[in-house]
Amino acid sequence: MSTIATLFTRDHRHADDGFAAVEAALLTGPTASALDAWKALEAELLHHFLVEEEALFPAFEATTGMSSGPTEVMRLEHAQIRKLFAPLAAAIEAEETESVRDLLETLLVMLQQHNMKEENVLYPLCDQALATAQREAIARRLAATSP
Repeated sequence: MSTIATLFTRDHRHADDGFAAVEAALLTGPTASALDAWKALEAELLHHFLVEEEALFPAFEATTGMSSGPTEVMRLEHAQIRKLFAPLAAAIEAEETESVRDLLETLLVMLQQHNMKEENVLYPLCDQALATAQREAIARRLAATSP
């Protein structure tokens, strides 16, 4: 059984690849290609957040009794990150190159900072707190919802 840290970090790296695909499409392809790449990345990020918010965080909170700790911060950051999705898609569609670059850079920085907190703090705490059966169920959910 892989750890929560391993599985969710792997999912983060896959999203990093999605960012590279969006950037490549912006440089080389028509707007439709960039928009398709963005929509794929957006779906991946939304699925990742959903598994965390509906499975991982509640399991951690129920086990530890901590509902106003790291999971609360992660949920708030998820909400902040989601707020960039629609403006980014609109900027890509409108071919507003400068706005797209700015939004992508902001999103990338926010996600990198967010992911570091999860990878270095929350995921190791989850691995310590959750029983094997809980971790396995969450792993199945992550695999089932991955795009």
